[in-house]
Amino acid sequence: MSEQIPDDITKDLDKARLLHQRAAADYAKCLEFNKIMSSVLARLEDAGCFRTADKVMTILLNCNPKEGTHCDNSTFVSEKMKKI
Repeated sequence: MSEQIPDDITKDLDKARLLHQRAAADYAKCLEFNKIMSSVLARLEDAGCFRTADKVMTILLNCNPKEGTHCDNSTFVSEKMKKI
């Protein structure tokens, strides 16, 4: 049975996905992506969408914004974002 993810969370996930496509080499965008995903994680847990929350947690565990460097996990995170 699939989870019913609230529309506002779905919109933020899509926003984060689009942002991540531009964020791999932009530290400020990486931080914004990380902030959005952290908020999405909390809201998914509050909504009882634990399977999707686990996927977001995996993304956050692999998202470590570093100033002045290209993201080592960009491809991995992009693939995970597509699956959500």
